[in-house]
Amino acid sequence: MEGALDNDSGKMGFGLMRFSKHPIACVIDSKYAGKTVDEAVDLPYNIPVVASVKEAIAMQSEIMVLGIAPSGGRFPMEWDEPVSQALTHGLSLINGLHDDLNSRFGHLLKQNFIWDVRKPKPSYPIATAKAAELKNKRILMIGTDMAAGKMTAGLELYAELQTNGIKTGFVPTGQIGITLMGNGIPLDAIKVDQAAGAVEEAVLEQANNDIIIIEGQGSLAHPGSTATLPLIRGSQPTHFILCHKAAHANLRYPVSHIAIPPIDEFIKLNEALASVCGSLQPAKTIGIALNTVGLTKEEAQNKIAEIEQQTGIPTTDMIRFGPKKLVKAVQEI
Repeated sequence: MEGALDNDSGKMGFGLMRFSKHPIACVIDSKYAGKTVDEAVDLPYNIPVVASVKEAIAMQSEIMVLGIAPSGGRFPMEWDEPVSQALTHGLSLINGLHDDLNSRFGHLLKQNFIWDVRKPKPSYPIATAKAAELKNKRILMIGTDMAAGKMTAGLELYAELQTNGIKTGFVPTGQIGITLMGNGIPLDAIKVDQAAGAVEEAVLEQANNDIIIIEGQGSLAHPGSTATLPLIRGSQPTHFILCHKAAHANLRYPVSHIAIPPIDEFIKLNEALASVCGSLQPAKTIGIALNTVGLTKEEAQNKIAEIEQQTGIPTTDMIRFGPKKLVKAVQEI
């Protein structure tokens, strides 16, 4: 996570810290070396931070995960040396970036491996709205922006519903979800004509579940994002949960000159796009998952109350205040 532990480009690492079932030996970020994650940044993980791959190897690490998800998903050229060092010393590598690192570093492999998470199948079927024929509930996580917490909120909801004994499936569509679940589709690496078909195929594979949570990507509000439409078309969602950064009025850099639309209007836009004037499966927004980072507890509670009054939809920060309010909203559909 070199250079990323204290900003949202490190969301791959943050996701693994929160949800991984496997122990994390350390985080590599030289800026905070010698501290733990909870000492370095406002995250509740007592994981040591080290400065180098050499130190990580000494801590009996077995796999190195590239813990960043930067804009464009490009591999940092300055990471050639640490990745080469890790592979040469027998560590395996999980790569969630777009670059094919097997072709770049495969000559260094012995018993270890490189998992290029964003490597799609050669082809996928063209979507035909088959998911609309399923009898279950399909909940798509949507967002007002990139990195708004769609995966985190979806996984929190998935885990809580399973704990409550509800047959629930989760469809990962991005590098973090795929890494955590061990399956899924790298949506942003799939040919645009096949993207909806890939989503449809993944949803149909989960047909035996009463509820399917589909991990969202991108946003209709973002000029650089094309992910929401194939997610809607492929999954034929029955319901939406909207994710939003409560402290933000504009999209994140580099399009921070663009204002985030009013939430109630944005909800109508997504719902209208899903139903296509009544031709396809209608989808209702049943919850709003806020990310209240940057707000005090009181400010967060005030913002939740404000958005609930504005929209009439149950709203909470699932990390700060727990998922029960949105779990109840799901159970009542």
